[in-house]
Amino acid sequence: MKRDIEVEVNGNRYRRTVEPRMLLTDFIRHELRLTGTHVGCEHGVCGACTIHFDGEPVRACVMLAVQADGHSLRTVESLAEEGQLNRLQRAFNECHGLQCGFCTPGFLMTLQPVVDAGEQLSDDEIRDAISGNLCRCTGYQQIVDAVNSALAPSQPDGHASTS
Repeated sequence: MKRDIEVEVNGNRYRRTVEPRMLLTDFIRHELRLTGTHVGCEHGVCGACTIHFDGEPVRACVMLAVQADGHSLRTVESLAEEGQLNRLQRAFNECHGLQCGFCTPGFLMTLQPVVDAGEQLSDDEIRDAISGNLCRCTGYQQIVDAVNSALAPSQPDGHASTS
């Protein structure tokens, strides 16, 4: 028997009738047409499907859409600011923290709270923060460099300091 759910996604409210076994990733991608959330392993291991659920990073592939009823979600589409890449997205671009891009939305959603906290982290602490996300292209160093860049003090032009 289908269920009615109401969920806030990226600041917009949606009401839908869904199958009780519909995965949250399928709801986001197919019902809402927000395709930035990727489906990788479907077991919560790779991190490609990471979204924010009531402000916390979670794996959407191991949750059901009905579990999101009454909750607030953010997807990678919400990160841009006034149509421009945000600080973390710019750092990924500038530091070559992405190659094929499949894992990138999951990394961004995992790391955004880290950047928002603004605390300087060691490379080992950054690697620990991304330990639940898999990438087959970058070797991770460029991702660590991107986080360091995003955490660097801002210059008047909005870009991170290079000194």
